[in-house]
Formats: sequence, C-alpha cells, structure tokens
Amino acid sequence: MSDRPARAGFASRPGDADRWIRAADTPDGGKAIAAGGFTARLTIDVTPALRQRMKLIAVQRGTTIADMLRTLFAREFPDNPGDDS
Repeated sequence: MSDRPARAGFASRPGDADRWIRAADTPDGGKAIAAGGFTARLTIDVTPALRQRMKLIAVQRGTTIADMLRTLFAREFPDNPGDDS
C-alpha cells in the first residue's frame, strides 16, 4: 500500500490554542460586519419545530434568523447592563 502524505487542511488543530482563541479578538482573525465590528460564532441546539417557526417568521419579516437573534441579544444584553432601556 502507498502511504498518504500528511496534509494540514481545514481540520488541522492549531499548534497554540491560546493564540488561536485570541486571534478572534483581532481584526485579521474575525469577520467584519456592516456595523464595523467583528463576530464570533455561537452554536445552540433547538428543536426542529422551533427552527421551522424561526425560519418561517424570518422569511415573513424579510430577514434572517441570525439578524433576528442579533437584535434579540442586543436588546436582552445591552452594552450598559444597568441601563434597562
């Protein structure tokens, strides 16, 4: 049998995990969004029925689930936690 060459692909693990995690905090490590900020990926588990309702409402509103959740999170978790407005 022939040996496969070792390839460092998209699934390769970072050599220094701390540096890799901090890279998301730097402009070159994140994705720019329209507001000029950077994003971090968040994964949550929801039931298929809830996902379907969210998708339907997003389509009806002409937006995306991600945009709806960003708005919800911004409202629920303001920059100034003492500010209830």
